[in-house]
Parts: sequence; C-alpha cells; structure tokens
Amino acid sequence: MEMKKRLTLELRNKKPGEVKELVLDNCRSDDGKIVGLSSDFENLEFLSMININLLSVSNLPKLNKLRKLELSDNRISGGLEVLAERTPNLTHLNLSGNKIKDIDTLEPLKKLPNLHSLDLFNCEVTMLINYRESVFTLLPQLTYLDGFDADDQEAPDSDPEADGDGLEDEYENGEGEEEDDDDEEDDLDEEVIDDEDDEDDDLEGEEEEDGVDDEEEDEEEDGEDDEEDEADDDLPRGEKRKRNLEDEGEEDPEDEEDDEDD
Repeated sequence: MEMKKRLTLELRNKKPGEVKELVLDNCRSDDGKIVGLSSDFENLEFLSMININLLSVSNLPKLNKLRKLELSDNRISGGLEVLAERTPNLTHLNLSGNKIKDIDTLEPLKKLPNLHSLDLFNCEVTMLINYRESVFTLLPQLTYLDGFDADDQEAPDSDPEADGDGLEDEYENGEGEEEDDDDEEDDLDEEVIDDEDDEDDDLEGEEEEDGVDDEEEDEEEDGEDDEEDEADDDLPRGEKRKRNLEDEGEEDPEDEEDDEDD
C-alpha cells in the first residue's frame, strides 16, 4: 500500500492536528522518501515508519512535539541532521537494521539534547571496536544504547515518556478495577455461604432441642403411669379391681347383684 493511501486510512476522518500516534509500518515510500506527511501533524508524539524502504529522512516535516521515532529496517545511511532540525524534542530514536556504518554519521544527534535512547541493532556500526564507549562519548545525553546503559543495565520494558497517550496505564487501571470487582464478588459469595452455614446450624440446634423436649415429655408420661401403677398397688384388692373395671368402662358384678336384690 502506498504511503499516501495508508495515511488517509490511519487518519480515520480525524484532522492531522488531532493525531498523537501514527503508524505507517510496511507501506511503500515514494522513491525512498517520506510523502504525505506534513507539519499539520503538529501534536504528533509517536511516529513509526518501519520497513517502508526509506533511503532518506529529508522530507520529514517539522514536528516539534515528536518524542519517539521508529525507523528500523530501512536503508538510511546518513542525513541525520534533518532530525536535529525538525524533531528538536526527540527522546527515543530507533535506527536498527539500517545502513549506518560510521560513528561520525551519528554526529548530528548531538544537537538533540533530550535524546536518551538510541537503537542501532543490526547496523554495521555496531561491529566497530569500542562501539558502545564511542557512542556514549559522542552523545553524553544518552542513557540507553541498544537497550542497555553504560553500565550494561537493561532498560525498563516501557518508558512512560514514550507511551504516547498513556494507553497502557489506562488498560492496567481497567484490569485493576476488574480484579477489585472479582474480589468483591468473592467476598459476597463467602458471606452468603457463611450465612447459609449459620442457618443450617440454627436448624440443627432447633431439631436437637425438639428432640430433647420430646424425650422429656415421654419420660414425664412414663413417670405418671408408674405413679398410677404404684397407687393402684397400694389399694385393697377389691378397690383395685373396682378401679380397673371403672377404667375399662365395666360394672362390678357385686354391684349388679345388689341392684337385683333391690
């Protein structure tokens, strides 16, 4: 896809002045030069033109707010003074996989006071003796060269200054909120389970109390029966027999005989 057409697609009906990040990777440059990009992108902070067959950055417009420029896997061999003139606030520059052979080619980058990260992976210049020491001496403002500082300490995975709109931070914050929501749901589930366990314990306690009450009632009834039996044993035989008959609803034969005599 041609660079101009790709630019139109990336704008997505936005005005150039509204764009902060622009990715034009793998499109086709015009004769190895930048086309379609203008100073109207005045708020652009991140620009990526990886593998677009660039030979020169001479057509790069003035972009005062640009901080990160990705130019890896092109065929750039010099002309870096344009960067110092048109991107004065650049902090990150990636020239990996280009045709840079000499330390002197990097001389114009001295005019970028805010440049603290430079990548030159797979450039011939990295094969030179004392390459790293020479670059750090030439560009004292640099903190990281090819991902490591002068003491061979690796650069952090992400740099807040190079994140453009800070989309990664927003994404991480969103994840944190989701995790908090999950934790709250887990806490609610645990509370519900605890409440159910308490209800089960209460029901078991009530059943046990009911069982105890039933046993006490049975024991009281048995005690009353035993007392009645003991009272019957104390009665004379005739009275006991008469009482038993009364309990069964029968009359004493002796009473019947008395009634007949009358």
